[in-house]
Amino acid sequence: MRTYLTLFTLSFLGSLLITPFVRRKATEWGAIAMPDNGRHIHLRPTPLLGGVAIYLAFTLTLLCVPFLGNLVTDIFRANLPKLIALLVPATFIFFLGIYDDFRSASAPVKIFFQLIAASMVYAGGLRIENLSSPFGGTWELPMLLSFPLTALWIVIITNAFNLIDGIDGLAAGASVFALLSILVFSIAQLNPEISLISVVLVGAVIGFLRYNLNPATIFLGDSGSLFLGFMAAALSLAGSQKGSTIIAIAIPLVSFGLPVTEAGLSLVRRFLGGRPLFAGDRGHIHHMLLQRGLTQPQVVILLYAVCALFSLFGLMLLNPKRNIGALIFFVLGVAFIFGVQHLRYAEFSELGSQIKQEVSRRRRALAVNVRVRRTSDGLGSAKTPDQLFAALEEMLSTNEFDCTILELSEKAPLIASYSMRYCAYPVNRTSSNVIWVWERGDTDLEEILNSDQFWTLRVPLTDEEGKTLGAIIFYRCLLDGTPTVEIGHLCGDLQRELSSALLRMTGAGVKG
Repeated sequence: MRTYLTLFTLSFLGSLLITPFVRRKATEWGAIAMPDNGRHIHLRPTPLLGGVAIYLAFTLTLLCVPFLGNLVTDIFRANLPKLIALLVPATFIFFLGIYDDFRSASAPVKIFFQLIAASMVYAGGLRIENLSSPFGGTWELPMLLSFPLTALWIVIITNAFNLIDGIDGLAAGASVFALLSILVFSIAQLNPEISLISVVLVGAVIGFLRYNLNPATIFLGDSGSLFLGFMAAALSLAGSQKGSTIIAIAIPLVSFGLPVTEAGLSLVRRFLGGRPLFAGDRGHIHHMLLQRGLTQPQVVILLYAVCALFSLFGLMLLNPKRNIGALIFFVLGVAFIFGVQHLRYAEFSELGSQIKQEVSRRRRALAVNVRVRRTSDGLGSAKTPDQLFAALEEMLSTNEFDCTILELSEKAPLIASYSMRYCAYPVNRTSSNVIWVWERGDTDLEEILNSDQFWTLRVPLTDEEGKTLGAIIFYRCLLDGTPTVEIGHLCGDLQRELSSALLRMTGAGVKG
């Protein structure tokens, strides 16, 4: 433990001393983030290449380890191939970030090279080989799944830390909490080499934070955010190699909660908004909090607290009692929904509104169509015009239509006597056989018949031989939108049952 403290101190002091030098050089070389009206919120030109200071402090401290002459030195030498397999691709990503700080590489280019680095990590033996469920049980993964999942994990986490690097001190601070989780996890898993890497990297980042907190005098740049994200992803893989009974990816997944959540939200809201998935914007979590009136220091402190809470939940998964995992994921799910609601993303608000409207529309459609089916069944047992008209009124009470007219080609005496009661006023139509009219309370029949603002559905009524009996005609205002009733029900079961009922009542031998 004393050696770890010594290495932490060396890395911390090295970062404190190197960062001002890197800051001057970044200014001389033109690696500067200029203010703009896009996703950047800083107000003055600020040097980039903060990742260079972290990388140099981290690397120089590791080079001191072989000269300590103690157990840590022996561990370092014994695990040197494993460490090289991790540090070589990390250095590759670091140089990719430097290139991006100077030339601004496109998203596809960065992902392509990240996949190359992920392949190097996989070839070095750091990979997702099994997945343990928080509810118990372990699944061994074949290579066809192991490599894609490993690469996906590395690419997502690498870019997740890059996405939250939009406000002074946030990405660096979030990486500290993530690395501390990995440190505790690796100690619990008896992975001293991973603990060594983690403690040195934590020291370098904390030393850099002295210059990166608001108001920042130097930014991480992609050289820093990509490097730290990649190291967090790779270290979490290395730390989960031992002990298959532990949830291999769940612990770092929860511990990296803020960057992972940011990455997921960014992709989903850009998809919903019809924007390029990898285009920068001002819709990140820290931007939304700033819009709510918080200052940059307040946002950073709040999100630090969120990171600390995620790390705590992640480490709680070390508990061998598996039932705690389900509780943790339930709490995080509720917190996620609550947080997204209070951030007031327009995309998710609109999605929620659309879902509510669709659910409401489907509920109404279900109620309306159930009513039509019941009416069809009721018509099958109707023996008098009173029962027939009552069944139709029950269906039309759903207010899907403004007016409905039932007309017959020929009137039987029984129907004619009833039609005097149900159609007591003349209708301005060419047909004189209108026997029944239904109107919604706020509509006027003559206005409907003489207006071009209503669409009409005329359902012919026929006997078994196809002879025309009449028709039932539905009117609906064009301004009311699409009806929720299924037209097929009106032209199917209702048409058949109404035709049969009319045949029974107009046929010979029907009694009143």
